[in-house]
Amino acid sequence: MNHVVLSALLPVIALILLGLAVGRARWLGPAAVRRLSTVAFMVLTPVLLFRAMSRVHVEQLDLLPALVYALALALVFVGVLLQRGLTGRAAVLALTATYGNSVMIGIPLVSLVWGEAGLVTLFTLVPIHSLLLLTSATVVLEFAAAREHADARPDVAARLWMVGLRALRKALVHPVPLPIIAGLLFAKTGLLIPPWLDTPMVWMGQAFGPLALLLVGVSLAGTFVGKNLRAALLISAIKNLLMPLLTALLGWAFGMSGLPLAVMIATAALPVGANAFMFSQRYALAQDTVTAAVAVSTALSALTVALVLLLVMAP
Repeated sequence: MNHVVLSALLPVIALILLGLAVGRARWLGPAAVRRLSTVAFMVLTPVLLFRAMSRVHVEQLDLLPALVYALALALVFVGVLLQRGLTGRAAVLALTATYGNSVMIGIPLVSLVWGEAGLVTLFTLVPIHSLLLLTSATVVLEFAAAREHADARPDVAARLWMVGLRALRKALVHPVPLPIIAGLLFAKTGLLIPPWLDTPMVWMGQAFGPLALLLVGVSLAGTFVGKNLRAALLISAIKNLLMPLLTALLGWAFGMSGLPLAVMIATAALPVGANAFMFSQRYALAQDTVTAAVAVSTALSALTVALVLLLVMAP
């Protein structure tokens, strides 16, 4: 079992270490990291999300695993958000504690362990995962920014509900929720993306993960993990251990069993995904903590994911 986990994790760790070497060599500085993060966030992420959503036909899927998983995500996200306060920083930390690396690690891991049948369940989780968490984090971030702006100018401050409406509009017209919604609407038409357009979209989507992980490593070179170790360990404990435990309890409570439950728990146990890092860079919030959390969570997942797999596959 360990070789299966390591085969999925080692490429991720290798890319982070490569980025660390690039950062230590000072080939990329903080300004370049921000610019590349902007390109990834504004160009590669929307293409990746639109293409993934354009193939999702919700009416054909077994939605129970996705709904139970969404409930687990929502409970942890809201819990962290309330504990940290309803601020932009709290939203980034809540996203970090819940958003797993379901593509770069999840797909090869589930494929190796459960094959095509496991991937069917995983692909019902990924869209809900992205739609719920990324949209929720964006709404909270935009609302916090709008509220802070209103507080800074009380003479022209709008009513709270107007601030909320503006934040919601800005959150929807955004490089994360907008391509998700557009992709789902495109899927409803029954059309397919033409090959001449689909091929570059595939390339752009494939470029997102490696670039994001390299940037995590580059940022890590300028981050004092020791100073952020306690916060990173806490986030990793929530993501790597609490999330799969809560998901398992909810799954059993809803009468789930067998392969769908096992895949759902394993997905919940995946380490922090690179999108959390992109959000922290995009909004310039908690960058050091999130960078450290991605590295620590990924390193610890060699043990925690193996433990979860052993438990869910036990007879």
